[in-house]
Amino acid sequence: MSTSSSSYYPSEVVDPHHHFIDTANNSFQSFLSKFLPNVTYLPKDYTRDIIEPLAKVGVKMIGTVHVEAMPDSGVEEVTWVEQMMTNSCLDDDQQPHYVKGYVASANLTEDTIDQQLQQLVGTTTKLRGIRWIVDCVGKFENGTTATHPATTRHDGIDLLKSPKFERGLALLEKYNLSFDLQCAPVQLVETAAALFAKYPTLKVCIDHLGKPRTILGNDVLDDDGSGSVNPNVTVDETELKVWREGMTAMAKLPNVYVKISMLGYTCPGWIRTKERQEVVKSLVRETIDLFGANRCMVAWNWHMSGAVSDSDGMSDVGPDAVELLDKFCWFFEGYSKEDKDRLFAGNAKEFYRIE
Repeated sequence: MSTSSSSYYPSEVVDPHHHFIDTANNSFQSFLSKFLPNVTYLPKDYTRDIIEPLAKVGVKMIGTVHVEAMPDSGVEEVTWVEQMMTNSCLDDDQQPHYVKGYVASANLTEDTIDQQLQQLVGTTTKLRGIRWIVDCVGKFENGTTATHPATTRHDGIDLLKSPKFERGLALLEKYNLSFDLQCAPVQLVETAAALFAKYPTLKVCIDHLGKPRTILGNDVLDDDGSGSVNPNVTVDETELKVWREGMTAMAKLPNVYVKISMLGYTCPGWIRTKERQEVVKSLVRETIDLFGANRCMVAWNWHMSGAVSDSDGMSDVGPDAVELLDKFCWFFEGYSKEDKDRLFAGNAKEFYRIE
């Protein structure tokens, strides 16, 4: 079986998860600049890296969703992106305004969250959801655990257990907003499933396959100083057991969807070998089996580079736009055309109300 390509390409795709960054110039990205100083990734870069390569193989990007990137102000970030996209369309009448929706930043624990949501809704008619990153298994330890650097804003506190967070979460439906859930697998088990079961009409999307972490270990061997590729092909069953328990519980909630994205976090350097690719494929298909093809969506998660977008800095390799498309097509071999169309575009259009 080939692991490199498929005869089937979708005619159109939606990318429901990508980021624009300019920490060199945006004052509202001061928190992000602690981790990504002097990084710039703008609409023209995304067009070059994603839209144009896909178009060359006959695949049309019909819309994207810009997802927050830890800004100091969600309103300022959305306003900035809208202005950039509008200006790029004015400068080039052949360049469509491809951002069709926003998942904005808002700290749901704040006392002023209702007013903040009102302000965000008033900023753009394209606001579709909110994300506040909550991956937390303890204090942040420089990336050595599943705790995300975003949570240093409330270091060591699992907000999914916070009554204030739940109070803010309960307000989202008032504004017809969904929630993008980025958390660690153990949080799915311990908190998320029970929490989101209390809000059966709130649309929730789990980011990045539920984030099982380094299930084959690191990409390269650092401990022996060789820098050689890690040959391990035995998965971490302890990590997967927790992930499966959490994803199974979440899949029972019909309002919960999943993004198939950032696969290099699960298996850093997965594109290097056939064996790693087979492991990733099996997890993607397991996820689709759990949630159904009508509640999963592919995403490119693009910002900076293929390696960063794929692994969140855990590997120096990652697929480019067309390589990732090839892998998605291979993952979905044997699925009906209807299911493939939903995975590539239909579910994202439905979830984020993209017209």
